[in-house]
Amino acid sequence: MREAATMTRTLVVMGVSGVGKTSVADAIVERTGWVFVEGDDLHPEANRAKMAAGTPLDDDDRWPWLRRIAAWIGQQEAAGRDAVLTCSALKRSYRDLLRDGHPSVRFVHLLAPRELIQNRVDNRRGHYMPPSLLGSQLATLEPLAPDEPGFAVETDRSPADITEDVLARVADDRSNPDAPSGRNDD
Repeated sequence: MREAATMTRTLVVMGVSGVGKTSVADAIVERTGWVFVEGDDLHPEANRAKMAAGTPLDDDDRWPWLRRIAAWIGQQEAAGRDAVLTCSALKRSYRDLLRDGHPSVRFVHLLAPRELIQNRVDNRRGHYMPPSLLGSQLATLEPLAPDEPGFAVETDRSPADITEDVLARVADDRSNPDAPSGRNDD
Protein backbone atom coordinates (compact mmCIF):
# COMPACT_ATOMS: atom_id res chain seq x y z
CA MET A 1 0.00 0.00 0.00
CA ARG A 2 2.84 2.45 0.79
CA GLU A 3 4.27 1.89 -2.70
CA ALA A 4 0.94 2.86 -4.30
CA ALA A 5 0.86 6.04 -2.20
CA THR A 6 4.27 7.18 -3.39
CA MET A 7 3.29 6.50 -6.99
CA THR A 8 0.15 8.66 -6.85
CA ARG A 9 -0.20 12.41 -7.09
CA THR A 10 -2.59 14.54 -5.07
CA LEU A 11 -2.88 18.19 -6.01
CA VAL A 12 -4.39 20.40 -3.32
CA VAL A 13 -5.51 23.51 -5.18
CA MET A 14 -5.39 26.11 -2.41
CA GLY A 15 -5.99 29.78 -1.75
CA VAL A 16 -8.62 32.19 -0.53
CA SER A 17 -12.23 32.12 -1.64
CA GLY A 18 -12.66 33.52 -5.14
CA VAL A 19 -9.08 32.97 -6.30
CA GLY A 20 -10.22 30.34 -8.82
CA LYS A 21 -9.69 27.00 -7.07
CA THR A 22 -12.70 25.25 -8.57
CA SER A 23 -12.12 26.56 -12.10
CA VAL A 24 -8.49 25.44 -12.09
CA ALA A 25 -9.25 22.08 -10.43
CA ASP A 26 -12.03 21.39 -12.96
CA ALA A 27 -9.64 22.14 -15.83
CA ILE A 28 -6.98 19.83 -14.35
CA VAL A 29 -9.54 17.03 -13.97
CA GLU A 30 -10.76 17.57 -17.52
CA ARG A 31 -7.20 17.19 -18.82
CA THR A 32 -6.10 14.32 -16.59
CA GLY A 33 -9.19 12.34 -15.63
CA TRP A 34 -8.01 12.26 -12.01
CA VAL A 35 -10.55 11.86 -9.21
CA PHE A 36 -11.80 15.10 -7.70
CA VAL A 37 -13.46 16.42 -4.58
CA GLU A 38 -14.49 19.95 -3.82
CA GLY A 39 -13.19 20.52 -0.31
CA ASP A 40 -16.18 22.71 0.51
CA ASP A 41 -18.40 19.66 -0.01
CA LEU A 42 -16.71 18.02 2.99
CA HIS A 43 -17.56 20.88 5.36
CA PRO A 44 -20.02 19.95 8.09
CA GLU A 45 -23.35 21.72 7.67
CA ALA A 46 -22.63 23.79 10.81
CA ASN A 47 -19.55 25.28 9.10
CA ARG A 48 -21.54 26.14 5.99
CA ALA A 49 -24.25 27.79 8.07
CA LYS A 50 -21.69 29.78 10.05
CA MET A 51 -20.02 31.08 6.87
CA ALA A 52 -23.37 31.81 5.20
CA ALA A 53 -24.24 33.95 8.23
CA GLY A 54 -21.05 35.95 7.63
CA THR A 55 -19.09 34.50 10.56
CA PRO A 56 -15.52 33.40 9.82
CA LEU A 57 -14.53 29.87 10.79
CA ASP A 58 -12.02 29.39 13.57
CA ASP A 59 -9.52 26.57 14.03
CA ASP A 60 -11.99 24.52 16.07
CA ASP A 61 -14.37 24.65 13.11
CA ARG A 62 -11.68 23.76 10.59
CA TRP A 63 -9.88 20.81 12.23
CA PRO A 64 -12.67 18.22 11.78
CA TRP A 65 -13.13 19.39 8.16
CA LEU A 66 -9.41 19.13 7.46
CA ARG A 67 -9.32 15.63 8.97
CA ARG A 68 -12.13 14.60 6.59
CA ILE A 69 -10.10 15.93 3.67
CA ALA A 70 -6.96 14.13 4.89
CA ALA A 71 -8.94 10.89 5.17
CA TRP A 72 -10.13 11.34 1.57
CA ILE A 73 -6.53 11.84 0.45
CA GLY A 74 -5.54 8.65 2.25
CA GLN A 75 -8.33 6.72 0.54
CA GLN A 76 -7.15 7.87 -2.90
CA GLU A 77 -3.53 7.00 -2.11
CA ALA A 78 -4.52 3.56 -0.82
CA ALA A 79 -6.48 2.95 -4.02
CA GLY A 80 -3.54 4.10 -6.16
CA ARG A 81 -5.52 6.99 -7.68
CA ASP A 82 -4.18 10.40 -8.69
CA ALA A 83 -6.41 13.10 -7.25
CA VAL A 84 -7.24 16.78 -7.24
CA LEU A 85 -9.02 18.61 -4.46
CA THR A 86 -9.80 22.16 -3.56
CA CYS A 87 -9.13 23.44 -0.07
CA SER A 88 -8.34 26.92 1.16
CA ALA A 89 -5.50 25.43 3.29
CA LEU A 90 -4.90 28.92 4.64
CA LYS A 91 -2.38 28.07 7.37
CA ARG A 92 0.81 26.04 7.41
CA SER A 93 -0.60 23.94 10.26
CA TYR A 94 -3.60 23.02 8.09
CA ARG A 95 -1.33 22.02 5.21
CA ASP A 96 0.86 20.02 7.59
CA LEU A 97 -2.22 18.04 8.68
CA LEU A 98 -3.21 17.38 5.05
CA ARG A 99 0.19 16.03 4.08
CA ASP A 100 0.98 14.15 7.31
CA GLY A 101 1.39 10.54 6.20
CA HIS A 102 0.38 11.45 2.64
CA PRO A 103 3.48 11.54 0.43
CA SER A 104 1.43 12.22 -2.71
CA VAL A 105 0.38 15.75 -1.67
CA ARG A 106 1.55 18.79 -3.62
CA PHE A 107 0.05 22.21 -3.02
CA VAL A 108 -0.91 24.50 -5.89
CA HIS A 109 -1.23 27.92 -4.23
CA LEU A 110 -3.34 30.17 -6.44
CA LEU A 111 -2.58 33.87 -6.21
CA ALA A 112 -4.31 36.99 -7.52
CA PRO A 113 -4.48 40.67 -6.59
CA ARG A 114 -7.08 41.42 -3.93
CA GLU A 115 -9.06 43.62 -6.36
CA LEU A 116 -9.44 40.75 -8.83
CA ILE A 117 -10.48 38.30 -6.10
CA GLN A 118 -12.93 40.81 -4.62
CA ASN A 119 -14.48 41.33 -8.05
CA ARG A 120 -14.86 37.58 -8.49
CA VAL A 121 -16.54 37.00 -5.11
CA ASP A 122 -18.76 40.06 -5.54
CA ASN A 123 -20.05 38.70 -8.86
CA ARG A 124 -20.47 34.99 -8.18
CA ARG A 125 -23.87 33.55 -7.49
CA GLY A 126 -25.04 30.56 -5.50
CA HIS A 127 -22.04 30.29 -3.16
CA TYR A 128 -22.72 30.10 0.56
CA MET A 129 -19.69 32.16 1.55
CA PRO A 130 -20.44 35.88 1.40
CA PRO A 131 -17.93 38.37 -0.06
CA SER A 132 -17.61 39.96 3.39
CA LEU A 133 -15.45 37.02 4.57
CA LEU A 134 -12.67 37.60 2.02
CA GLY A 135 -10.85 39.97 4.37
CA SER A 136 -10.71 37.39 7.16
CA GLN A 137 -9.36 34.76 4.75
CA LEU A 138 -6.66 37.12 3.45
CA ALA A 139 -5.71 37.97 7.04
CA THR A 140 -5.43 34.27 7.94
CA LEU A 141 -3.53 33.20 4.80
CA GLU A 142 0.03 32.02 5.34
CA PRO A 143 1.71 31.74 1.94
CA LEU A 144 3.22 28.44 0.87
CA ALA A 145 6.71 28.23 2.38
CA PRO A 146 9.82 27.15 0.43
CA ASP A 147 10.05 23.85 2.35
CA GLU A 148 6.44 22.86 1.57
CA PRO A 149 5.80 20.58 -1.41
CA GLY A 150 4.25 22.64 -4.15
CA PHE A 151 4.33 25.98 -5.90
CA ALA A 152 2.44 29.24 -6.36
CA VAL A 153 0.66 30.23 -9.56
CA GLU A 154 -0.86 33.59 -10.53
CA THR A 155 -4.50 33.33 -11.67
CA ASP A 156 -4.69 36.38 -13.88
CA ARG A 157 -4.95 34.07 -16.93
CA SER A 158 -7.50 31.58 -18.21
CA PRO A 159 -7.98 28.30 -16.32
CA ALA A 160 -6.65 26.49 -19.42
CA ASP A 161 -3.38 28.47 -19.33
CA ILE A 162 -3.04 27.99 -15.59
CA THR A 163 -3.67 24.26 -16.02
CA GLU A 164 -0.90 24.00 -18.64
CA ASP A 165 1.46 25.69 -16.20
CA VAL A 166 0.40 23.47 -13.26
CA LEU A 167 0.69 20.21 -15.21
CA ALA A 168 4.11 21.18 -16.58
CA ARG A 169 5.33 21.90 -13.05
CA VAL A 170 3.89 18.62 -11.75
CA ALA A 171 5.65 16.72 -14.54
CA ASP A 172 8.87 18.58 -13.73
CA ASP A 173 8.52 17.74 -10.02
CA ARG A 174 8.13 14.04 -10.87
CA SER A 175 11.16 14.04 -13.16
CA ASN A 176 13.25 16.01 -10.64
CA PRO A 177 12.18 14.97 -7.12
CA ASP A 178 15.10 16.89 -5.56
CA ALA A 179 13.96 20.23 -7.00
CA PRO A 180 13.10 22.92 -4.43
CA SER A 181 9.49 23.11 -3.27
CA GLY A 182 7.26 26.04 -2.45
CA ARG A 183 8.68 28.07 -5.29
CA ASN A 184 6.95 30.74 -7.29
CA ASP A 185 8.55 30.86 -10.71
CA ASP A 186 6.10 33.41 -12.15
